[in-house]
Amino acid sequence: MRLTLTMMNSTLKELVKNYDPDLPLDHASTIPSSWYTNKDLYELELNAVFSNSWQVAGRLDQVSQPGEYVTSEIAGEPIVIVRGSDNVLRGFYNVCRHHAAAVMAEPHGKVSQLRCPYHGWTYSLAGELKGTPDFSDVCNFDRQSTGLVPLAIAEWENWVFVKLNQAADFALKSFLGESLIDQFQPLQLNSLHWFERRYYSFDCNWKVFVDNYLDGGYHVPYLHKGLDSVLDYSNYMIENGERYCLQWSPLVSEGAEAQTGAVRKGHRALYYWIYPNFMINYYDGVMDTNLVVPRGVDKTEVVFDFYFPDVTDGSRARNLASVEVGQRIQDEDVAICKSVQRGLNSRAYNTGRLSVRREAGEHLFHRLLHQDLTATD
Repeated sequence: MRLTLTMMNSTLKELVKNYDPDLPLDHASTIPSSWYTNKDLYELELNAVFSNSWQVAGRLDQVSQPGEYVTSEIAGEPIVIVRGSDNVLRGFYNVCRHHAAAVMAEPHGKVSQLRCPYHGWTYSLAGELKGTPDFSDVCNFDRQSTGLVPLAIAEWENWVFVKLNQAADFALKSFLGESLIDQFQPLQLNSLHWFERRYYSFDCNWKVFVDNYLDGGYHVPYLHKGLDSVLDYSNYMIENGERYCLQWSPLVSEGAEAQTGAVRKGHRALYYWIYPNFMINYYDGVMDTNLVVPRGVDKTEVVFDFYFPDVTDGSRARNLASVEVGQRIQDEDVAICKSVQRGLNSRAYNTGRLSVRREAGEHLFHRLLHQDLTATD
């Protein structure tokens, strides 16, 4: 059972209250270190943050044809998204109604029906229970009410989103906000094509990775020399929305490190964070996304998808060169995030102050977290 606010013990309630979200940025500190190390708070986040927010569950290109499906896990819940024979996209808990096995065991594929590999129970692409081997003598069994349990889903740009908590009744467009939606329309993301996916494992709490992303480029000159060579650090800007942060920087070519400069070109770099765990990085026609997946109080998986305007064989070498620049940046972040997590466990650290010039995005993130953790059920 997931922890909720009303289930919190006095110690956990006090831990949450130790952060003051009302302090302005120039007076604010980070959330306490215990928020990154306490297992009960981690469980509370899965329920209060990840179950109540719209979460990326897959790419639209994975489910463009009838019968195509994609599976994922959100807040520990197995999910399946499938395109029906009627061309309608639907989401379900990927849990068989017989003995709870995953109905679809592969990450993605194309099928004519959804069949559980455990006892052969079969569901239509619309989630209706169709087949139950050796079940004819069972009394008081209602097939119509024993289909896959549905989920709220919505589409935006290149992605499918899912919301676990049906009681949290707000549409994806409301969650994203008109301003963010309007900013993406000129980018024409539908002209970009998925190229490759990579997975990165971090020995840190998921919030450490998000904090690192949202520090306004503060760490870039010290940790990412190649990336720093193409960004105009003095003109790096941070703009907060209701549930998102845009960090952007003009791109420069003079003095650029060769490997990075060859694939990070254009007018400016855009780095969007969408609360709580999705990032979109855009460089004039090249994009990658980061989906931050909590795997434990001190374990995080980050899923990177890379997109390019041309993914034919003729562009493969150039695309791979761009991916390798991203790989190098992540390799650099892996070590520092592990170091931060170790320091957060130290008795020498509780909170740190925030840079007014650089860390407005972190301030927004921490305030949104506190809002979700203290919301009533």
